[in-house]
Amino acid sequence: MRVIKPSRIHEFGRLFADAKVSLSAWLRIARHADWQNIVDVRLTFPSADPVKVKSGRIVVVFNICGNKYRLIVATHYNTGMLYILRFMTHAEYDKEKWKGQL
Repeated sequence: MRVIKPSRIHEFGRLFADAKVSLSAWLRIARHADWQNIVDVRLTFPSADPVKVKSGRIVVVFNICGNKYRLIVATHYNTGMLYILRFMTHAEYDKEKWKGQL
């Protein structure tokens, strides 16, 4: 898959040092993946979840660093592109405000 703006992953790793290794691993795995649908994603990341946001689109939520953080990604299976949308703590994710912003 082609990750759009991988620099955001590196930026998140700088801001959240305890997640740096997990984020780097996610990026490496995602770049080498060939996901065609959420089933494929879950073969690699079993806890990944599709979530419908306010715009009506579906994003994929990845648990990072032992479920401490969430990485929100727009996954375009037809073009093989991953757009990094958000990175947040589990507590921020649970407030669900982010859903209304996407």
